[in-house]
Amino acid sequence: MHGDDHTLFLAGLAFLLAAVVSVPIAKRLGLSPVVGYLIAGITIGPAGFNLADPNVVIAVAELGVVLLLFLIGMELQPSRLLSMGRYIFGLGTAQLLVTGLLITFVGWSFGLRPSGAFIAGMALAMSATSIALQILTERNEFNSGYGQRAFSILLFQDIAIVPLLALVPLLAPAATGPEG
Repeated sequence: MHGDDHTLFLAGLAFLLAAVVSVPIAKRLGLSPVVGYLIAGITIGPAGFNLADPNVVIAVAELGVVLLLFLIGMELQPSRLLSMGRYIFGLGTAQLLVTGLLITFVGWSFGLRPSGAFIAGMALAMSATSIALQILTERNEFNSGYGQRAFSILLFQDIAIVPLLALVPLLAPAATGPEG
């Protein structure tokens, strides 16, 4: 086994062990398994025992998000996705604009430059799709009316992140050189 393979194997083992211990404890306490996974991450991360290389954690996390979205995609019918279009673009747009602009205003009122307040507002208006979908699925609420509307908003946010990220360099202050 090569060094990188060994590191990845040990990191995976640490992830699984932490999850196997923390998730049942969270469930026994009446908490969501998501809380158990968060506790596992804190335990093995830099704030805890520092058992995993952050780059390995990021790679595994990205794979986990992809697999979760793949699973949701397998269960989602294209006709249903098309019928959700008005929710995706209607509710999604409304949620992102209202929440983002409110947070932008708060940031601006606390002294942030308008461009910085806007970037912060839009970033903070986003939700973690993987966590929200996990919670909806755990509670068997994904197929409910509000579960589908929440999913629509999450889909819009995932679509909107690309143009928002493209705006960041345009809104960032220009570098002025060593003199300031």
